[in-house]
Amino acid sequence: QVQLVESGGGLVQAGGSLNLSCAASARTLSNYDMGWFRQAPGKERELVAGIRWSGDTNYADSVKGRFTISRDNVRGTLEVRMNLQMNSLKPEDTAVYYCAARYPKGARTYNAWGQGTQVTVSS
Repeated sequence: QVQLVESGGGLVQAGGSLNLSCAASARTLSNYDMGWFRQAPGKERELVAGIRWSGDTNYADSVKGRFTISRDNVRGTLEVRMNLQMNSLKPEDTAVYYCAARYPKGARTYNAWGQGTQVTVSS
């Protein structure tokens, strides 16, 4: 099992930047994939960016070139920290953003979720 806690959401004007962070704590050592999802009112939850345990990344077309996902394994612990740097924000980026993990290594679906953090971009 892995626990995920997000931080860093807020209100920003269009064109501005925000950085979201996710602290992931697992009970056992396992390399696992992680990602950021978002859900806007009236819309389905969508994958914004993913990062594999190997470091490979993928992005939704709508955020390519503006968002950057990264992760660090905290040495000596079972904690992983994942970030989402969001630049050139647009009103359509407004949503609740969720940190997620596919745990343990080899899991086929995202099966662990954070509580979500609100991002609001004003025009």
